[in-house]
Amino acid sequence: MPDKPPAEITIDTGLIRDLLAAQAAATLPGAAGLPLEKVAEGWDSEVWRLGDEHAVRLPRRAIAAPLVLHEQSVLPGIAARLAHVGVRVPAPVVAGVPAAGYPWRWSVVPWIQGECALDVPVAARSAWAGTLADALGALHTAAPADHPVNPFRGVPLAARDAAVTDRLTTLRESETLDAASAAVIRDVWRAGLSAAEWTRPPVWIHGDLHPGNLVAHAGALEGIIDFGDVTAGDPAYDLAVAWLAFDTTGREAFIAATSSRYDADTWVRARAWAAAVVLMLLAHSDDNPAYLALGRDAATAVSADA
Repeated sequence: MPDKPPAEITIDTGLIRDLLAAQAAATLPGAAGLPLEKVAEGWDSEVWRLGDEHAVRLPRRAIAAPLVLHEQSVLPGIAARLAHVGVRVPAPVVAGVPAAGYPWRWSVVPWIQGECALDVPVAARSAWAGTLADALGALHTAAPADHPVNPFRGVPLAARDAAVTDRLTTLRESETLDAASAAVIRDVWRAGLSAAEWTRPPVWIHGDLHPGNLVAHAGALEGIIDFGDVTAGDPAYDLAVAWLAFDTTGREAFIAATSSRYDADTWVRARAWAAAVVLMLLAHSDDNPAYLALGRDAATAVSADA
């Protein structure tokens, strides 16, 4: 099972300061001299904290470069729609362009104070289940025809059936999943395939919604981050977070808070998407114990509700 791919370019403080000096002076005077600290390095991007109030987000691989462009294009509108909920998103303050030997677009975004929800005990997350439901209600609005396209997120489940089936077989053969758990996840996925498809116009979706991309502070949901996979389609993909982020109490509160917006078939598809994300986490998190644990916990939640 693969570990994180290597970076295709070296990102360091010197490079970031050069980019800031050339492009951020008008918007953030003195930004190039603020303290810089790397706080995250994912498969696709690095995030560096800039002073107390901002962060710099830069792709580390060419495949991720279009994702920053998507964020720069759509996040200002999403931020405005979520403002009344009190949930922040990293809408770019500076939409950077290639310079100083760096080949891709990059952004300066607001720093959202709090902790990654992965580090919040699952029982404590129930306190903000309703807030997340309200935020998704504000997000899941009709998207324009030129929305960013993602071939893997928000699509009909049938489009991912072969990949899910192959991943399930591989995990069962490697004994990462026991026979009973594999059978339940297979049945949950098949139920999703049998449910009615989303036939309404595509709505905006986050596309990678799990507790690693939620920021909480003092018992409240402060922000939703990492919109690199933002696209439009079936909101069931985002609603899979019910099984990824919450225990039974939180999940029931989250679903109840959305009851007027989504029908029963949407929730069947959402549970199927949660099962698919479980398989992805179990297959690709060898180098990240927190996400491997998330996959195992979510597998238990999906199986219990099945």
